[in-house]
Amino acid sequence: MDKDNIVRGTTEEEIWQQVSNQFAQNPDPLEYKVVIEHGNQQIVLDIDIDLGGGFESGYETTSFTAPLHASTDFRFAIHQEHFTDEIGKFFGMQDVEIGYEEFDKKVIIKTNDKDKVRNVFADPSVRTVIQNLENFTFAITTHHSSAGAENKPFLELIIETGITDLDKLRSIYSAYHFVLTKLESATNLTT
Repeated sequence: MDKDNIVRGTTEEEIWQQVSNQFAQNPDPLEYKVVIEHGNQQIVLDIDIDLGGGFESGYETTSFTAPLHASTDFRFAIHQEHFTDEIGKFFGMQDVEIGYEEFDKKVIIKTNDKDKVRNVFADPSVRTVIQNLENFTFAITTHHSSAGAENKPFLELIIETGITDLDKLRSIYSAYHFVLTKLESATNLTT
């Protein structure tokens, strides 16, 4: 796959038609990376599947990453609820519940602003996609752009599975893009 693989579109349909055409040429890619230019947003979709071999075990990841254009101190991190998290809660580990019963039951949420997280995940279809993921982290992280440069916030979704099913990828992309758009709106980034 070319390092400068870029698809552009003003609608999700335009974008996924191009991605679909690329997958038609290679239906089960072990590596796939594309920069999706959707409106004014640049989202990197990266699928990496290493089957391993010999004494090595393999690994798989699918990630969506995009810079946040608006400056914000708002942070959140979400991951799947595990048995060890239940033990952690019992021993005093903090977990924020945002008032969506099924979502709160299936994921662990850490944030510096509970109300903003509740607003960002207000859409039930977005919550459903996220809460049904396994082995994932969805967070606003800070990346260093270069030595001594300002830290920039990114929205990052990392799934520890190589997802090559186009319908599932598109569903996850749609939820990711919704959250990104919500975060970029000025009304949601102000306190």
